[in-house]
Amino acid sequence: MAISTKRKQHGQGMTEYIIIVALIAIAAIAVYQLFGNTVRSQTAAIAQELSGNDGTSAKSDAQAASSKAESEAATKRNLDNFTGNAAKGK
Repeated sequence: MAISTKRKQHGQGMTEYIIIVALIAIAAIAVYQLFGNTVRSQTAAIAQELSGNDGTSAKSDAQAASSKAESEAATKRNLDNFTGNAAKGK
């Protein structure tokens, strides 16, 4: 009987771990979706500057993307308007 109880506890711990990992993954996806364009544009600007080219246009793209991300983050989300998010596409 002790072995059975120990297996149940091990299984419960693994299930809790999987749930926590899934929640962290969902949060990471949400953050990347919100700030993804900003990160890509900043990385492009860094790559341009490191290669000796002018990275001003990529920097401007990063600033525009960060402004858009800021306005998206300020938008109130609830169950009445959650389908409108899919219609935006990006």
